[in-house]
Amino acid sequence: MPALAAVVLLAFVRAGAAELPPVLDDGGTARVAEVIDGDTVHLADGRSVRLVGIQAPELNPVQPDVQPEPYARRARRALAELAAGERVRVGYGGRRRDRHGRYLAHLYRADGTWLQGALVRDGAARVYSFADNTALVDRLLRLERDARRAGRGLWALSRYRVRSRAGAHEAVDSWQIVQARVRRGEVVDGRVYLNFGQDWRSDFTVTIPPERRERLAAAGLTADRLQGRRIRVRGWIESYNGPQIEVTHPQQIEVIGP
Repeated sequence: MPALAAVVLLAFVRAGAAELPPVLDDGGTARVAEVIDGDTVHLADGRSVRLVGIQAPELNPVQPDVQPEPYARRARRALAELAAGERVRVGYGGRRRDRHGRYLAHLYRADGTWLQGALVRDGAARVYSFADNTALVDRLLRLERDARRAGRGLWALSRYRVRSRAGAHEAVDSWQIVQARVRRGEVVDGRVYLNFGQDWRSDFTVTIPPERRERLAAAGLTADRLQGRRIRVRGWIESYNGPQIEVTHPQQIEVIGP
């Protein structure tokens, strides 16, 4: 990687110790009392924090009969090495609590190290965003691209590879990243359909629900603009006339080529 690019990536991971990025609201500071898994910690002030914007392999600590996903223990160890016992600053960039009562936040060590950025840069987690919590996701995507190209961490394992259009069929009922060229884009009853194969009844498809079209269009992600383009899309693959990912916010789609 060119030296200048390395400096830019490091800048994404390191922020000034005294200030959060302007897009985040200050949630105060607290000591990390326990690292639960690769993307969850308990703070000494009682808050349980899910590191928003990323997803580490599942450890399944409360399901003893379920084996941890590959790289899950190493991801937890990576977060522990970064954060265990450290005082961190909490930054909120969207919805603050999830359905489990955990706080959704970005965490920064006293030296300015951004925990999410460090984990993604080192291949210990993938970028995983929510429609109501997208702050700093663009920065994380750049860090992820670098880690993936270098084969760092989980990117060295075939389980976490970016799927092709055909590869999406074997990954139904799981969260995946798929890269392919949009064969046809159209709008039917207000819903955007991006078809990647000749037969929409069985091939991989991306959909955008009617209530999300305006938000995606504002980012230039419309059916006509995406037709013929190579894109990388991330989300949960469901089975509905073949494998399908529903997109709710622009950060789920990366346009990667003509």
